[in-house]
Amino acid sequence: MSSTLTAAADAILQKVVTNKPQVPGVVAMATDRNATIYEGSAGVRTLGQPAAMTTDSVFAIFSTTKAITGTACLQLVEDGKLDLDAPAKTYCPDIGKLQVLDGFDASGKPKLRAPKRDITTRMLLLHTAGFGYDFFNEQYNQLATEHGQPSVITSSKAAINTPLLFDPGDAWEYGSNIDWAGQVVEGITGKRLGEVFADRIFKPLGMNDSAFAMTPSMRERVCGMHARSPEGVLSVMDGFMLPQDPEVQMGGHALYATVGDYCKFIRMWLNDGAGPGGRVLKRETVLAAEKNGLGDMKIKGLPGVIPSLSNYAEFFPGMPKSWALTFMINDTDAPTGRPAGALAWAGLANLYYWIDRKNGVGGFWATQILPFADPASVGGYIDFETAVYNSIAVKKAA
Repeated sequence: MSSTLTAAADAILQKVVTNKPQVPGVVAMATDRNATIYEGSAGVRTLGQPAAMTTDSVFAIFSTTKAITGTACLQLVEDGKLDLDAPAKTYCPDIGKLQVLDGFDASGKPKLRAPKRDITTRMLLLHTAGFGYDFFNEQYNQLATEHGQPSVITSSKAAINTPLLFDPGDAWEYGSNIDWAGQVVEGITGKRLGEVFADRIFKPLGMNDSAFAMTPSMRERVCGMHARSPEGVLSVMDGFMLPQDPEVQMGGHALYATVGDYCKFIRMWLNDGAGPGGRVLKRETVLAAEKNGLGDMKIKGLPGVIPSLSNYAEFFPGMPKSWALTFMINDTDAPTGRPAGALAWAGLANLYYWIDRKNGVGGFWATQILPFADPASVGGYIDFETAVYNSIAVKKAA
């Protein structure tokens, strides 16, 4: 670790846990292609409890799960077992039964029709299949509040058996697409998604603290979940835990992991798919997967339809952003120092990461706070990423 980065990053972490509004606890790490270049923690795992936040603390990583599911899909493409452009129902018949929601009739009943084309796995990885989330989409929220549509947090089959918001391929909408991509993986392999991850991704990367169902050791280090009120006050969400033996292992959001483990995954992408225990992806697969898959279509900001779960969220507002398999791409240079073409995404409880393959650097920032896009956590993350690029600039200047 450079002394410049260590001093700057340590100060940022201390600031976010002591300022008002505060973050209860945070872990942040940065990595280059070879090793971790910064790791730090500050605050506590759970407000009101004595356990300090440590770099091996375990987090519910929410949608940062998605890129791992995408990686499993890409492995099956390499194996010749998955055609991204074939109908996804070839591998997962249930997805072929879903209909398009054409609004609601005068009595509030959903109006459904058959889709004009089949969903493909590519559409799932690009978020163009037609799925949404109730906390980001008003129509899905209406299905949840008026028609009993279960939340994806339940990890149930009913939670993903939702109508489509538009015909597959017609638009970009962030939603439960990657949960279905996980079902495609299970349909092809005949194994549960967690088993596929463990054998094909976690083992070769040495990710021993990543799982849908936490080990006893992981449970001992797990962080509490916190809710921030509209007034900015934090409270502990007692008993919060994602289902540990669910009907569906949700490829879109349900992993628990440490930041150190996720940085091993980031490092694999920085190294063209190579890991310490063997190759996870071929170089040509990585080069294809990092490219924009949306054509001229751009992704959009995420409205906070359920305020307790998410604020309005948009990375680098006003900057054009695309989507790869399965990451956001900033199409122009970001103010943090992140160059155009870098990969990134986030998790609902204010977890954020980026992968800059051009400069061979990436990082991960983890907290456990709802709603998403919490200003204190986002601000800290942006400062952290900026500090990493400032240290790179200093090193280059020397």
